[in-house]
Amino acid sequence: MLGAGALGCSIGGVLAQGGSEVIFVDPFQAHVEAINANGLKMRVGDTEQIVRVQAYTHCERLSQVDLVIVLVKSFATREAIESARSLVGKHTLVMSIQNGLGHEEILADVVGRERVLAAKTYVGGVFLEPGHIISGYQGKQTYIGELDGRLTPRLQAVVDEFNKANLMTTASTNIVGTMWDKLLVNVATGALCGITRLPYGWLYQLPEIEETALAAVAEGIAVAKANDIKLVSEDPQYFWKLAAEGLPSEFKTSLLQSLEKGQMTEIDFINGSVVRWGERSGIPTPVNRTLVACVKGIENWLIHFGKS
Repeated sequence: MLGAGALGCSIGGVLAQGGSEVIFVDPFQAHVEAINANGLKMRVGDTEQIVRVQAYTHCERLSQVDLVIVLVKSFATREAIESARSLVGKHTLVMSIQNGLGHEEILADVVGRERVLAAKTYVGGVFLEPGHIISGYQGKQTYIGELDGRLTPRLQAVVDEFNKANLMTTASTNIVGTMWDKLLVNVATGALCGITRLPYGWLYQLPEIEETALAAVAEGIAVAKANDIKLVSEDPQYFWKLAAEGLPSEFKTSLLQSLEKGQMTEIDFINGSVVRWGERSGIPTPVNRTLVACVKGIENWLIHFGKS
């Protein structure tokens, strides 16, 4: 697991419980030390579980592996996979489960397109403290696919490994469409949650926010259709409602969580992806372009004026 944040630990911890040999690599030294000393503390529902797993701050001492799962922040993708070249052997696969679009191109540029799988998950996770997370994997779907849509033995082997651990995983012949489905869920609420600083219970009470969200998603749907991408729905309301399904009123998107920590966000890989694809396709995306500008403005403020 290249990246041991909330989601990396959530998925990696469950895989380890299922019998997979899992190694975490993450630069957060206190987190790595806590996992090695006490195991990964993983809260699932009302139960607290301890998962014994190895963790490292870098890849230098590690041998080649079967699968590298990339779950770093989007803007750190290239640096992370470059640092993990020693893990990649002749038969190693590399798979992103990150939010947004564009990661597979970065990975392919570093390790070769023939090694890359794509995935999208609805599993969630919350980081509590070093070595301690909440895993929201139960009942949440994961989809994995070859970039060309083929069903291959290596794809099925990865899917089987996930399902062995009770991660509900499907081999997809339309992984690009699935990636766009998840992208539109993030487009619906990610930036708006970050800009307003409102958790879902309040975000979903304001009709003006819903109107803006639906307009942003509609732009994404138009771009997807222009590129012959098959979506699960072409109704913006579907993605707006799906974004909040099963989540508590206090839920905050990862984009808002990043801003609250004074960190850069993944806006370029979410709403920014809609803008870039729109430019290539001749589809105007003024709402997404505005949301990107607002988030980048907040990031710039954090850099120059503080984190509060």
